[in-house]
Amino acid sequence: MEMEKHINRFHILERRSGGDRRKERRQILNKHLFAGNRESFRRREDREDAYLVDRYNRKLLTPILMIIFLSICDAVLTLILLDNGAVEINPVMAYSLTHGPMAFFWIKYLLTTFSIVIILIYSNTYLFKTRLRTKALFGMIIIPFFLVICWEFFLISLL
Repeated sequence: MEMEKHINRFHILERRSGGDRRKERRQILNKHLFAGNRESFRRREDREDAYLVDRYNRKLLTPILMIIFLSICDAVLTLILLDNGAVEINPVMAYSLTHGPMAFFWIKYLLTTFSIVIILIYSNTYLFKTRLRTKALFGMIIIPFFLVICWEFFLISLL
């Protein structure tokens, strides 16, 4: 019995690297400085709760770029429609039009990208205490944007 304790203790000590990694000096420029190193959590129980990460899934890049592209298309098509007598009914965007078309474009772009960043930061949290994660909003945002652009093309075809 005493021999087993000694062997188990030796086995545990043997697996350790020897140094205390918490006392090591950190390099000022390391590979995780700008990229981060946490993309998800290893433990299942940690993944079941909401968590923030340093790196994001690359699969999210496609819907994010699609949303930005659709937002830019929406802004351009809206400006074309406004030049042909349409009226902006969104009060925020109507106010931005008082400062000119470039202000309209940049405010629309900045509001869209700011919203994307907020959704991205909280992409692993649950929506309204359901099992649906916030990152599912990226797919849900694309559909209305696409429908709005189809509607704008239809309106332009009537001109």
